[in-house]
Amino acid sequence: MKPPHKAVSIPEKKQRAAHAPHAQPPAEPPDDDSLLWGINAVAEALSANPRSLSEILIEKGKAGARLQEIIDAAREAEVRIRFVELERVGLPGGCRHQGVAARQTEAELLPLAALLAAGPERILLLDSIQDPRNLGSILRSALAAGFGSVVLTSERSAPLTGTVARASAGAVAHLRISRVVNLAEALRQLKDQGYWIYGAVAEQEAQSIYQTDFSGKIGIVIGGEDKGIRPLVRKHCDFLVTIPMPGEFNSLNASVAAALVMFEAVREKAPQQKATGTEAA
Repeated sequence: MKPPHKAVSIPEKKQRAAHAPHAQPPAEPPDDDSLLWGINAVAEALSANPRSLSEILIEKGKAGARLQEIIDAAREAEVRIRFVELERVGLPGGCRHQGVAARQTEAELLPLAALLAAGPERILLLDSIQDPRNLGSILRSALAAGFGSVVLTSERSAPLTGTVARASAGAVAHLRISRVVNLAEALRQLKDQGYWIYGAVAEQEAQSIYQTDFSGKIGIVIGGEDKGIRPLVRKHCDFLVTIPMPGEFNSLNASVAAALVMFEAVREKAPQQKATGTEAA
């Protein structure tokens, strides 16, 4: 039996852009092919296929019955909602947005039950990865390492925009991706189906990935760039694993750490699979 470990988070320093005093923060980069706007367009997309939308953007201070209907429908469908200054999200100048816009995903998101029904042996679970380029890089590594199923959080996670798709080198189109409101509950469901859950951390007392048994059905949790794995999510990890770093610098970018852990999990299984094949021959 694999003994559980006490959970710890993976810290990562935030990269912050320097701004001149009193300067306004830069607008979010436009991603024109992922945005649609207007009450009718957003309501129709939300009604027809809510899983094609990564988030609903509501203008701060706007209200009204039809906007509230969109908000209620988005919450029911578990689509992320943000209240923002719409002129700063890359909408075309002069467009009649009526106080609402939506960002379409670059991948068809699946319900968690549908993802699990496919019976994946390995699942990557991302707890609040907020940088779109980090997210894209992680998804690219996941596909390369054989983690074809990925679970994202609905809140505190970068939406699957064109920026993510480009950073993933197109990997988003080849992955089964699910988005969940409650990652801790998702982990509980995985464990009920026989998965062992490994949380990647940067603590010396955690077990080295090079001494970890990654056999069986596994889920690997990678925490956010700033605070790592959240406490409630950590409680559902069976193991905490770390990447030994003999150097003085002991913190890795989330995308680099994710790649190292995933490839080690696959490498750890490879000799046994090869030996089994040889014996069968």
